[in-house]
Amino acid sequence: MQEFFRQLKIQRWDDHRYYHHSRINQLLHLISAISFLVAYGLLFVDPAMAALVAWLVSMTTRQSGHFFFEPLGYDEVNQATQEHKEAIKVGYNLRRKIVLLAIWAGAPVALLVDPALLGYFEPHTNLESLARHTGELWLIIGAGGLLFRTVHLFFLKDVMAGLVWMTKILTDPVHDIYLYHKAPLALLRGELIEPCPNMDHAPT
Repeated sequence: MQEFFRQLKIQRWDDHRYYHHSRINQLLHLISAISFLVAYGLLFVDPAMAALVAWLVSMTTRQSGHFFFEPLGYDEVNQATQEHKEAIKVGYNLRRKIVLLAIWAGAPVALLVDPALLGYFEPHTNLESLARHTGELWLIIGAGGLLFRTVHLFFLKDVMAGLVWMTKILTDPVHDIYLYHKAPLALLRGELIEPCPNMDHAPT
């Protein structure tokens, strides 16, 4: 277990220092984390609504932070190119995220083309039932994406690396609130990028 938590700390630190320089990105991750916790709670009472919250609020804010606000050039702090960072990323790098998001965006389109989705659903009769069917599909896509990459890492690295990554993803909302709760105040001070001294030291 000691090695498990050591690897978890390393994956979390690498994710933070490589991909979360922007204070706007950090703020969006804070919003995402809070809404993910809401979605976790909804899973027990309304899974379809939980998926709608997770994808429409949590994932939208989270990924827009990466795509639109995070610096994508040479990383002076870590002395690493964007290509290097993308190649060594344990989870979903930008290219993999685009594939996953394309599948996500295609789900409601598939329901419009075939409301029964090859017999899986009763055809939707109004906007609410379409939304709920979309939420159910998005829940499957989210769980499938998590399990696919976890098992993929079993073969690319080892079983522990996959389980560590899955644990990191599932607990990111709590950890992100801890990491980024000061981002709104930093932005009010006009600080758009986290200062280098906060980013260039190894975790203790």
